[in-house]
Amino acid sequence: MHLYNSGRASNQRYLSKENVNTNAKDAVVTDVGAHIGLIGGIGPAATDFYYRRIISAFADRKTTFDLTMVHADTPTLLDNLRQNNSAEQVAIYTALTRRLVAAGAGCVVVTSIAGHFCIRAFEEVSPLPVVNMISEVDRAVELRGFKRIGILGTRTVMESRFYAGIRSTEVIPPRGQDLDVVHDAYVAMASTGVVTSGQRTVFHSACERLLREDGVEAILLGGTDLALVFDEISAGFPIVDCARIHVDAIMKLADQS
Repeated sequence: MHLYNSGRASNQRYLSKENVNTNAKDAVVTDVGAHIGLIGGIGPAATDFYYRRIISAFADRKTTFDLTMVHADTPTLLDNLRQNNSAEQVAIYTALTRRLVAAGAGCVVVTSIAGHFCIRAFEEVSPLPVVNMISEVDRAVELRGFKRIGILGTRTVMESRFYAGIRSTEVIPPRGQDLDVVHDAYVAMASTGVVTSGQRTVFHSACERLLREDGVEAILLGGTDLALVFDEISAGFPIVDCARIHVDAIMKLADQS
């Protein structure tokens, strides 16, 4: 793995370095093997989740791969998200992606749900194809047949119903004080990469109310760091794990390569 400190997407193969056209967004992909580019650090637990899951998936396939990671800053992202400053965040992603291009990556993955607030604008200018989480999650929700789901994450993620990109079902955010408390707990957790017992209580209580009072069928984990709190085996209710869906989409592209 290469680590550096601080794309227009299609359904073609993303992952070979011959895919790169550093002057344009409409790169052509060939099948020369997998080199995944990650924009990580936003936050650290989410980055760890992607890294471990990708390694495990390739190990299961007994297949080698290349991975290059660049580091984005969580406080800067959260500040740009709060101000809806897409232009600044896209500029950060674009500069980081140029490092991935130089390292030979064939695609770029933003390892953050909050970080997807400007993903469509980034797709338009990225030097590499972008593996867009939003469209992958919408497709997965539709396949599971849910009609009404709850959502946890940052305030913007919850209030926007995940950036208005989940069209296959009705998305219900926490109400009233729950929304504020979930936002604060999530931001604190994402910044440190550690979940406290108090934060766990906040998230579980919000889920219980969404399930009981709002009649949702599942909870969408609208923050990659929520992998610290929930998994599909122990949650006790259906969850839509956006980070897992995103990684699975990366692996499907790798399999095509």
